This record gives sequence, structure tokens and C-alpha cells, in this order.
Amino acid sequence: MDWLTDSKIPLGAWMSDFVDWLNEHAAIVFYTISDVLGFLIEGFMDILLWFNPLVLIALVAGLAWGLHRKWQLVALIVLSFLLIVNLGYWEATMETLALVLFATALCMLIGVPLGIAAAHRNWLYQVIRPILDLMQTIPTFVYLIPTLILFGLGVVPGLISTVIFAIAAPVRLTYLGVSSTPTQLIEAGESFGATRSQMLWKIELPHAMPTIMAGLTQCIMLSLSMVVIAALVGADGLGKPVVRALNTVNIAQGFEAGLSIVILAIILDRVCKQPERKAAR
Repeated sequence: MDWLTDSKIPLGAWMSDFVDWLNEHAAIVFYTISDVLGFLIEGFMDILLWFNPLVLIALVAGLAWGLHRKWQLVALIVLSFLLIVNLGYWEATMETLALVLFATALCMLIGVPLGIAAAHRNWLYQVIRPILDLMQTIPTFVYLIPTLILFGLGVVPGLISTVIFAIAAPVRLTYLGVSSTPTQLIEAGESFGATRSQMLWKIELPHAMPTIMAGLTQCIMLSLSMVVIAALVGADGLGKPVVRALNTVNIAQGFEAGLSIVILAIILDRVCKQPERKAAR
């Protein structure tokens, strides 16, 4: 077997050279992206932290009531956020919330149109499917190395890594929802002379909406799973106290910060879930 290992294909060296080439010839592009994204994320964090915690809790509870009309959900949100305030992790939670919402918005803005295009062009899905598999199976720590080199230390490499890791969910589920539109609905639209745009907006997307919303909630959960990983490259939020607790073997701090992440995940999942439709009588 020595002959096989002696003739190693330098895939890692090629990737390293490619990243170095990008860093040398396109540094101004990456610095600009880093500055713009950093300004937007930090501005969003400042807006969330500008509100008094009780006011923001009331706003989120009101939003949940307007979407779902469930007092149990409102009570869960109020009590959970008050617990986070009591534990002293409100600022870190808002920083994490800003990062997750920003990453999820980017994933949906890119993933949904890409999923629609893939559903209408089978060759495109055959091209992007192995890329999506690769993005979801590569260990998340691997993303941090090139993003850290290209975008520098801070919240931006954490955001980019999160988007790369989470974007596969909205792409796949949008593709699944649009491509599974019943043939009868398509034929009915064609018989009424619907254009391609009308077919998309009035037939395919309404049918695919539950699946797309499932992609949204999956994207949020995947983004939250990257919070601790992003903290390793300087991203603010709940990942920092978790990493600090790991380094100092601080069980209390690790439990409290981890509990805050779980609470935020549950709240986002419940609020963003598609409202249940009442059965027709």
C-alpha cells in the first residue's frame, strides 16, 4: 500500500493555495463584505439591546399572540425571557438572536428562490444536490478556517459559516414543496390560462408553504447549533459563556448559558411555526 500513500493527491494543498490566492487578489472584496455585514449585524444587535427588556418581551409576546392566539405560548415566552433576564444572559441572548435572525434571513432569501429554480429545472437540482450534501456533511469546524482567513476575526466569519451550514434546509424543502404540487392543480391552472408567474404565486407556493415553513424552522435550529462554533472566531452571543465555561470547567455557567440557548430555540420554533388552521365545520 506504500505506493498508494506515496502518491498522495494534494487536495488540501490545492484548497490552501486557492484560499491564499483569494486572500491575495480579492482581499478588498472580502474586507468590504466583512465591513458591510458587520455594520448591519452590530446595528441590529444595538437595536435589540436599545429596548428595555420588559418592553421587548411584551412586543414578542404580542407578536406570538397575533400569530397563534394561544395564551399558553404567550405565557411560555414571558416566563422564559424573564428567566433569561434573571440569570443575567439577556444581552448575550439578544446578540445570539440577532445573529440567528440575520443568518436565517440570508438563508431564506437565497435558498427559497434557488429551491424554486431547482424544482422547475431538474438539471439544476442534479447539479446542486451533491453540493448541498457536501455543505451539510463537512464538519462545521472546517468552515471556520477559510472564513476566518478571508473575513477576519469577529461576527462575520461566524455568520458566513452559519449560512453555509444552514442554507441546505430551505433549498431542499422548497424544492420538495414546489416539485410535489399535485398534477391536478397544475392542469387546472393551465386550463384557465394561468401564466408561469401566476402558477407559481397562486398554485405552487401556497401548496408548498407548509414545507417552506418547515425549512424555515429547520434553518433556525441549524443556525442556533452554530452559535457555540461561531464564538470560537469572535462572534458575540451565548456561545462565548459556553466556551468560557468549557475552558474553566464551570458547570454552573455552562448549564445556565446552555439553558438560555435551549429556551431561545424553543421560542423561535414555536413563534415561527406556521399557525394551525381551524378545521372547517
